[in-house]
Amino acid sequence: MNPRRDRPTTGTPRPASRKPYTRPNRAQRAGREELFKRLSAGDPRSEQNPQRRIPVGLSTSSVFPAGVEECFRLAAEIGYDGIEVMVSYAKDSQDPDRLREYVARYEQPILSLHAPTLFLLQGLWGRDPWVKIERTVELAKELEVPTVVAHPPFRWQGSYAKEFVTGVAELEARHGVAIAVENMYPWRLGVRELMTYLPDHDPTDEDYEHVTVDLSHAATAGDDALAMIDRLGDRLTHLHLADGSGRTTKDEHLPPGEGNQPCAEVLRRLANRGWQGSVLLEVSTSGSAETREQVLRQCLLFARHHLGHHLDDGDEGVDPQGGAPQGEGNDRAPGDDPA
Repeated sequence: MNPRRDRPTTGTPRPASRKPYTRPNRAQRAGREELFKRLSAGDPRSEQNPQRRIPVGLSTSSVFPAGVEECFRLAAEIGYDGIEVMVSYAKDSQDPDRLREYVARYEQPILSLHAPTLFLLQGLWGRDPWVKIERTVELAKELEVPTVVAHPPFRWQGSYAKEFVTGVAELEARHGVAIAVENMYPWRLGVRELMTYLPDHDPTDEDYEHVTVDLSHAATAGDDALAMIDRLGDRLTHLHLADGSGRTTKDEHLPPGEGNQPCAEVLRRLANRGWQGSVLLEVSTSGSAETREQVLRQCLLFARHHLGHHLDDGDEGVDPQGGAPQGEGNDRAPGDDPA
């Protein structure tokens, strides 16, 4: 099942120089500088002129530790447009019959599958990482899901890491399913960053046909999310909507508006250019089931407002519980307490 297993050996010697394992910790400094520039300029937002009603889906990771079916149930009840299923140790996340049953019962299509390429899922489906990718692609074909999300490889994964870019292209050509490689972030070792991924944590400068941008990962890395989506153009296939403070080494996955990422402007730019992808909410929820549902409702209102759905619906995007239009004033500066 390894798309690169039969590749003939060329005998080409390895280059004398190799990518360093660490570098000085620069991500948080870069994030602070970009944030200062953005806030000093007044944090401008584009006028809304959406060219397409972009769907907003819910990732099963947003309801963790609740299960896959609970994600489908909440998405249907709250009004999301579909689901991203994180393929994991949960049996129903791997079972096409169960997933089809959920789709029919809750009338929620599966917009994407996330391959089990997370560090904590390395034991799923064996140790060969190509098997994880290809089995997810085959599951997507069986369920008629157009997109598979995958993380870039860890640098210790040998030939898989070295041949990942060309291997992904071969799998896409063979199966006709988009493999949207997701941006990640360096791991931190005190004052230095560990360059964990190959070719890099940022896939936007690699020759991938399809890419996922995760706004929480951009915050942790100190990357400029607006520059990333502009650089990608039509290669941007998928957006993981979340927020981050940029002040920690953790991957926070805050609700949009509770960090310093330009969540609102990202959504407006994508809607205005008629982007053909999907927005999938990927946030951390905790506490009671009631609190989780409240957070997911607020996140959907934020996304729909800044994607301009209210312009189609004939309302003004006002919070049904009162107050300002959803999302206005929600991109807070560091140190502000979330409402």
